[in-house]
Amino acid sequence: MLENLVSELNSLGKVQFYVRARPGMSQNQIVSIMDDESIKIDIAAPAEGGKANAELIKYIAREFGVDVSRVKIVSGATSRMKLIRVS
Repeated sequence: MLENLVSELNSLGKVQFYVRARPGMSQNQIVSIMDDESIKIDIAAPAEGGKANAELIKYIAREFGVDVSRVKIVSGATSRMKLIRVS
């Protein structure tokens, strides 16, 4: 599902997109691409103490094949809707 974003990362060196995070789910997985082009992602960690955000960053880094230091939550750290930058 992320092929277009990975291609953009490879050609431009960075990519930004919105994620609708669903913390406290049974496993980490991409659920769907929404009509507004945000990506709905289930996160297994609970939404407390930044655990879900840390798990989301690790999951996105794995999906893009980059180091976790290259993934940032630009906005929405305390919201379910987050703007993510991968560089």
